Amino acid sequence: MVDLFLGRSLVCNNRDRVEYDTEREIILRLQNRILLLFFGSADCQRCQEFVPTLKDFVKRLTDEFYVERSAQLVLLYISLDQSEDQLESLLKELPKRCLFLTHDDPYRRELESMFEVEDVPKVVVLRPDCSVLSPNAVAEICSLGTDCFRNWQVCVSNNWQEGAELIDRNFMMNEEYDDKEMRSVTDPIRRFKYKVEKNNKKKRRWGWGRGARGGEKDGKEEGEEEGEEDGGGSWG
Repeated sequence: MVDLFLGRSLVCNNRDRVEYDTEREIILRLQNRILLLFFGSADCQRCQEFVPTLKDFVKRLTDEFYVERSAQLVLLYISLDQSEDQLESLLKELPKRCLFLTHDDPYRRELESMFEVEDVPKVVVLRPDCSVLSPNAVAEICSLGTDCFRNWQVCVSNNWQEGAELIDRNFMMNEEYDDKEMRSVTDPIRRFKYKVEKNNKKKRRWGWGRGARGGEKDGKEEGEEEGEEDGGGSWG
């Protein structure tokens, strides 16, 4: 996988258009990942219709709102557009985390020939070892959605056990883990709230405001026990 793009420049589809062109950067972005090579063009109506489906597909496999942990999945757009303006128009509809090759990069055409692209849209799925897992997954993505990942999992498992374990660790759907806590951005807030409520209960239990009716006896007894454990101290 990594060897296919060493010495190349991959650009992130974010606001800053960060370029990854060093060996270290390429390795960090691609090593041990499933790679989707999306060949398309803005002037292709079928491509325009497919892009929203592809975007949702990638989001549901990489957004931690949908999965237990973000998948080791990378989407790389290989533009076959005739102009840079066409490239930009399609990039606006693609995920912000996807990568792409610039319009003036001749490697686009080399990849087009390498993977025998005769029609678009086309999504070539590559295993982490760079072998082809699916020569064109467009129909599969449209008909099965994220379930087609399971088909890829079986293929990888049959051919490369280590790769299957990689996928197992990174493509776990939340619905398969009902006994685990849902991870989300609000999780720390819920934990903090629970901690505060728990501490308040402890304060009431250990005799804070012992004058309250019904709590004086319990507070005193438990306070004396704590004092004994601390070496004979008292509540003061």
